[in-house]
Order: sequence, then structure tokens, then C-alpha cells
Amino acid sequence: MANILSVEKLTHRWGEIDLFNEISFGLSEGDKAALIARNGTGKTTLLDIIAGKTSPNAGDIVIRKGIEVAYLNQNPQFDSGKNVIDAVLDSASEISDTVKKYQAALYSNNQQELNRLVASMDRLNAWDFEERVKQILSRLKIEDYNKSAEVLSGGEAKRVALAAALINKPDFLILDEPTNHLDLDMVEWLEEYLKRDRATLLMVTHDRFFLDKVCNVIYELDDQTIYRYQGNYSYFIEKREERRQSANAEVEKARNLMRKEQEWMNKTPQARSTKAKYRIDAFYDLKERASRQIEEKDLNLDIKSHRLGKKVVNLHNVSKGFAGKQLIDNFSYKFSPGEKVGIIGKNGTGKSTLLNIITGSLKPETGVLERGETVVFGYYRQEGIKLDENKRVIEVISDLAEVISAVDGTQMSASRYLRYFLFPDEMHYLYVNKLSGGEKKRLYLMTVLMRNPNFLILDEPTNDLDIFTLNVLEEYLQNFKGCVVIVSHDRFFLDKVVDKVFAFESGGKLKDFPGNYSQYAQHTKQKIKEKNREKGKKSVVKKRQVKERPRKKSFNEKKEFEQIEKDIEKLEQEKAELENSLSSGSLSGEELNEVSLKLGEILKELDSKEERWLNLSEIPD
Repeated sequence: MANILSVEKLTHRWGEIDLFNEISFGLSEGDKAALIARNGTGKTTLLDIIAGKTSPNAGDIVIRKGIEVAYLNQNPQFDSGKNVIDAVLDSASEISDTVKKYQAALYSNNQQELNRLVASMDRLNAWDFEERVKQILSRLKIEDYNKSAEVLSGGEAKRVALAAALINKPDFLILDEPTNHLDLDMVEWLEEYLKRDRATLLMVTHDRFFLDKVCNVIYELDDQTIYRYQGNYSYFIEKREERRQSANAEVEKARNLMRKEQEWMNKTPQARSTKAKYRIDAFYDLKERASRQIEEKDLNLDIKSHRLGKKVVNLHNVSKGFAGKQLIDNFSYKFSPGEKVGIIGKNGTGKSTLLNIITGSLKPETGVLERGETVVFGYYRQEGIKLDENKRVIEVISDLAEVISAVDGTQMSASRYLRYFLFPDEMHYLYVNKLSGGEKKRLYLMTVLMRNPNFLILDEPTNDLDIFTLNVLEEYLQNFKGCVVIVSHDRFFLDKVVDKVFAFESGGKLKDFPGNYSQYAQHTKQKIKEKNREKGKKSVVKKRQVKERPRKKSFNEKKEFEQIEKDIEKLEQEKAELENSLSSGSLSGEELNEVSLKLGEILKELDSKEERWLNLSEIPD
């Protein structure tokens, strides 16, 4: 496949910190690549450099000539005076400019301008483009095209910027945390869109389901170096562990050899022969390799929580609405100690409203809230808290408490607590405005946990946290003795942590489902399938009733029925083989793309065959 991107010996520093040093890598046409690294190691900086927004200290970036590039920034901002449709269609192309003018004329009902623009739309064949614009905006729940872009919330701005990146079908997509602020329906739609799209993709995301289903290449930025893994996220996890074990073995070997060389260095006088000089230089190189850290430091969240009594939080027939829209309708539930609940639903359905009612910061219109005397809330809000950007990191913690209690009863100072959360000593006196987005989120999480809560409420906690921090946070929540309520679009996170799901349905109704997200999704799909079957049965019964006598299968229908059963069995085998092939990690990028497309075709054919089989099965032999 043709090369799209070449990065050669790229080096960049942030203040006194080396982010990456002489890294080289590339992307071929059609690659779907993800960049994985810990917070603060330069993921967003690297994307900014590739997109031409930042200049590196050294090195070269080459994007193939004639390639159209679209970049989704982590925190997009729009020029003043623009509305949503301007921001989405902010392109120099004649088609997008014509569509923008057509939308404006439509909104103002300018018939004369509309007549002129209809001719231009016909000439440019822009109707398909406009339909694609509407489809993408609809999928991302962007409805008010004339809303000022300046007053958009962070989530709205991210969705508008994502739409703008997708609209013109660029050859090369660079996406920084594209799933942030999307609900589960939007995430699943984007997942399918990017799988089908022919564009080459480079993205940063923490969504591991998303990574598994979309990506065929993983780049890991670690210790100022970049590593390539040809496969999806599951393959990356396996091969990364092999790489770490191999690196650890090399360091241990270097340390053993260095002990012998140290003895020689101690005995050898400083008058050097050429041979001795060579051996001395080799010793210092060996010393550098032997001094490398063998085990990675992991975030350790072993923070003490207050004792939680039997009575936690009870909701009795709670209802709440805004502006005539019913968000929560007659909901009752009694939380038990140790329960872990995931809340899911589309944006705007009332998830955050329910969290605010549980904490008592918002009163319901009807119903009663009872809270146990021992309950201590820890509320991690989606929008975070306004950390003082001019404060030093250690001041953020010490201003809240000079000492923090761990589970084993030991007391920690603010500086020790920061080290506990992987903020090394050299970062303690950095100003908050120097931290990355993920590091600010981690600092905010510290301020929530240091209050020793026994009822944790986490509203989109996975946004901007790196995958390695998420793995540790998941383990902490699994072992947390108190209650946990989580709003998240991260399906992997929900599957690992929650044992119950509250799903927002139409009209403010909440479904209480015992199980994790995947179990709920499977249950929902099964219910839809059963409902469709029931519709099919009713349709067949209705058709039978129209006829005077119930007809039997014709000879050709019997033959077709037998053949369909064989076809379904064969397709199921092909499906299983393709799925095994995708997860094997042995396919090239081009092969992964071909297998994914083939699997999509198989699934469509299976659906069609199963539907026809169902119809024929209702006709007696």
C-alpha cells in the first residue's frame, strides 16, 4: 500500500522534559492506527506536530502530496461570529461553500437566493454532499444549525468539530479522543463509520472496545521511544507484556555483567591503552542500560474510606423534569452497601440529573430521598472542578488537607500522596496550567478520593485518562467496599466495574438490569429480535387469515428452506473463522481491512437468510 505519513527522527521537549527522542514511524494508505501512552508523555503534542499545529525541536514530517488531512483537536474552539453550520462547513471547497449558502437561504426563506442556489447545487451534484452532512449531524445529535458556535458547551463543541472532520471525507484523519462527550449510540455509530471509511486514521483514545474494533495498528509512546504493534488492542496487550519481559531480562543481564566490569574498573589504573579505553567506554554504555527501571510504576489507589452503614440511599417514587420534558418518572430504588451501578442513556436523557438528586444537590419535583447517616459522597463531576491554574500542584492538595489517610491507617503528607499518584517530586511545584489534560483529571480525582468517601459518584471518569490509569482505577473500584455509581460511555470500563445497569428509556423511565453493559446490550438485542419475530408471526397469521384456506409450502419453497438451512450453517462457520482470524494478531494491515469487510458482508447475508428462514418456517409443509 502507498505511504501516507513518514515521521523521521522526531525530537521534542516540553520545558525541561524530553517527550520523545528521534522517533521514526509511518502509516500506509488504509491503516487504522491508535497512539497509546501515559498522560503527560506527549500524545497530543505528537498529533499537533503531525497536523502542523506545532513545530518539533528536530526531525521531519512528510505527508504525501495531494492528501487531504482533517484534525480533531482535543479541545476544539471556533472563530467568533460563526454558527454551527459555518463551523461544520468551514472549508474552501466550492461544494461546502454552496451548501452553506443554501442552508442560510433555506433558514431565512430567501426564495430568490434559493432558486439561484438550487441550480448551483444541481451543477455541483451537491445534494449527496448535503445529505451526508445531514446524516452525520443527525447521528451526532446536532440539530440547531444556526446556534452560535461561541456558546456551545464543551461536549457540543467536540461533536461539531468531529462532524467538521468527517464531512469532507478526508484521506487522512487525525482524531484526539473522538469518543469524549459522545453517548453510547454515537460511539457505536462512529465505530462502524470509521471501520467502513477508506481514510487512513491516526487517533488517541482510551476506549478499548473502540480500539479493538477499529484499529489494526497500535503505536505505543514509552520512555521517549515509539513501538509498533501490528494488530488490535488485545494483540497490543499481549505483545506489550512480552516486550516488557524481554526488556527486563536485558536490564537484568546488563546488571549482572556490570558487576564484573565494575570490579575491573576499580582495579584498573587510569593510564589507558586503546583497548582499555574501548572497554571503559563500553562500561559507561553498559551502566546506562543497567540503570534503566525494570518495573513500571503503577498508580496505587489504596485510599481509606469511611465506614458505610446498612442504610445508604433510598429513592421513593422520584420524578424530575425540565422545560416540559420528563427526565425521571416515578423512579424508586434502595442502594445496598458495596453495590456498583452503571448509568447509561443518550445525551440529555437525565443521567447527570439523577446523580445530582442522589447527592441531594438537586431536589426532585415529587418523591422522597432518604440518606443514611454514615454516607460520605465523593462526586467526580464530568466538568471537573475549577482548579486554580496559577497554583502549584502541591498547593492544590495541601490546601484541602495536610495529611491523608491510607487503608492501613498510615498518614501521608501532601508530597507523599502526590508520589502515590505518580506525580514525581519534580512535578510538585509545577503550576497547574503546565499539566496535560489527563494529569489535571488525575489531580482532580485525588481531590475527590482524599476525602475518604464511601459512596463514589463518577460522571464520565474515563475522559482524558490514559489506558494504564484506567486499568488501575478499575481494579480499585472492583475492590472498593462502599457504593459506586458511574455514568460512562466506556463499555470496557462498565463491563469491568459494574454489576447492575440503570438504563434511561423513553419518557423518563429507568430500566433496572442486573448485570454489566455487555449483558444488558445482549439482552436488549435479544428482546428486539423476539419482538421482530413476533411481528413476523403476526404478519404471517394475518396473511393466512386473508386466505380461505391456509396454504402449504410449495415444492420450490421446501427446496429453498432446506438450502437456506445449509447456507446459514456455512455462513456461521465462515463468520467464526473470520472472527478467529481477526483476533489472531497475525494479519497484515491490508489483510485485516479485507477480513473486516468480508465479515461485514457475511453478517448482512446472515441477517437476510435468517429473516427468509423465519418467514418460510411459518408456512406448514
